[in-house]
Amino acid sequence: MEWSFQSAEQLVSALRAGAVSSVELTDEVIDRIGRDDKAINAICVRDFDRARQTAHRADQARARGADSALLGVPVTVKESFDIAGLPTTWGMPQFANHSPSEDAVQVSRLTAAGAVVLGKTNVPLGLHDVQSFNEIYGTTNNPWDHARTPGGSSGGSAAALASGFGALSIGSDIGGSLRTPAHFCGIYAHKPTLGLVATRGMVAPPAPALPVDLDLAVAGPMARTARDLSLLLDVMAGPDPLTTGIAYDLALPPARHEHLADFRVLVLDEHPLLPTGSAVRAGVARVADALVDGGARVQRHSSLLPDLAEAATVYMQLLFAGAGARFPADAYAQLRIRAAELSPDDRSLVAVRQRALVCSHRDWLAANNSRELHRAGWRALFTEFDAVVCPITPTPAFPHDHDPDLLGRRLDIDGVDHPYLDQLVWAGVATMPGLPATAVPAGLSPDGLPVGVQLIGPKFEDRTPLRLAELLEQRIGGFQIPQ
Repeated sequence: MEWSFQSAEQLVSALRAGAVSSVELTDEVIDRIGRDDKAINAICVRDFDRARQTAHRADQARARGADSALLGVPVTVKESFDIAGLPTTWGMPQFANHSPSEDAVQVSRLTAAGAVVLGKTNVPLGLHDVQSFNEIYGTTNNPWDHARTPGGSSGGSAAALASGFGALSIGSDIGGSLRTPAHFCGIYAHKPTLGLVATRGMVAPPAPALPVDLDLAVAGPMARTARDLSLLLDVMAGPDPLTTGIAYDLALPPARHEHLADFRVLVLDEHPLLPTGSAVRAGVARVADALVDGGARVQRHSSLLPDLAEAATVYMQLLFAGAGARFPADAYAQLRIRAAELSPDDRSLVAVRQRALVCSHRDWLAANNSRELHRAGWRALFTEFDAVVCPITPTPAFPHDHDPDLLGRRLDIDGVDHPYLDQLVWAGVATMPGLPATAVPAGLSPDGLPVGVQLIGPKFEDRTPLRLAELLEQRIGGFQIPQ
């Protein structure tokens, strides 16, 4: 029997039943990577010797009667997470030899749960793209169409899962970096509530791995089934033991409902600042139909929905203010010149991004205050709804585009060009207020490319969109092997 495309849940059951060993699972995946990853280039750092040793120890532990959530299950890790003895570069050539001395807290949690780490997955330069390519490791291709991107910045993890290279992976998300690769590759991912999952050890080199509370950014699980997301989130969730973990224990509330007929769902497919492509609208419609057929209460409009145009502006301000703060002094000076040349009447997202890169602390505080008002709006909305269904990006996976000028790139939406980074508006719907969002497959486009949608839930009620994802998987299907 081939095990490579079985869910983590199925693998755990088989391991517990003695139907397969961890060594057998690990060897099968390593063989598959050796055969198929030449065309995909998902696994940029291989750690196969240690993986085999870990698998052997897992089998020995199980023989002694030990058990844990992921004991013996092969997994991968996004390159941006520190693993002792392996490079952490974030795709930046000047740090090609940077090797941390200790594991990121999430890697430690994986290994404590018994997972077998096969290696690390590819990312874009500095994690700053909706694609996954860099000068150190090259380009990761979409398993469904090698001429297209798997997304970014967790694109290597998504491509690995779609290719059968491990049952689970961990990634991160600030601009859709978990959700967009899931959407492009036809897998599942979950962007947790901001602050739910500790991120220490996911830091750009050469910065030290400090227990910093990141703004907007989260770490989260990726898988081929909705139930596997919950399995991995249970391993990952919880405060950093160096900070809030000293005083706080994790107690996530259960899902609001167990049955589809009990859910109240708001469905969106239009954004005021950017059109949604026909393939993605069709995916949203498939999910909406499945909800209605299952008896859920579905609405298309609500006066309680926070203003999406304002939300996109606030999101871009917060996101790009953080990015601009890390620019070298000479580059930052050039950004200030470009921002000063903008017309005061220019309120486009392009202009918002350019101004945000050099915004003052006063401007950032104003944007942060707007974020708090939006959070209040979402709390009100979730008294009437349990989840919101909407796109992740406006298109399926697009062809590779290696133009170094991200601000100048264009995105084709049904034959019309739009600013490349405007596609982040849908990711920002959940990211800006810090809400949980689960990416789920929603079928294929007419061109045979995966299409996904996101299920946004109430803050710290991550189990609600995760349960809805499970129920939708039962109705419309889920992951399909790329043909």
